[in-house]
Amino acid sequence: MNRQALSVGFVAKRCGIKVSTLHFYESKGLIQSWRNAGNQRRYRSDVLRRVSVIKAAQALGISLAEIKQALASLPQQRTPTKADWEALSTQWQDALNQRIKQLEVLRDSLSACIGCGCLSMQHCPLYNPEDQLATQGSGPIILQQNSALS
Repeated sequence: MNRQALSVGFVAKRCGIKVSTLHFYESKGLIQSWRNAGNQRRYRSDVLRRVSVIKAAQALGISLAEIKQALASLPQQRTPTKADWEALSTQWQDALNQRIKQLEVLRDSLSACIGCGCLSMQHCPLYNPEDQLATQGSGPIILQQNSALS
């Protein structure tokens, strides 16, 4: 294997993703390739780690925009080292903890709302008599309030 000229098929297979995913990551500026003399796309070997970092971050619920921003913060947009990964994952911990809290609130509140059987927040005597919550804004006001308090 030439360390500096990996084919798109090889990278896709090695990373466990589709070729179209590599093209998508490239279109979003997350990875880079070049064209050889035969106009075939080629990747440097460090793209394997970069794609692995992207996949790991996505599995944590990190958006591609957040991943791109984090990768762009690395000097010369290098592929993350172990120390870089530790720093990036530390940055994401607060956001992940907040998401976990919001999901716990949603999980704990969801059955109570559906459990009343009315399925109408406008007429629910428990949570929203006479649609009083409409004055506070739109959307899931109770869930938003509960997750903000957590």
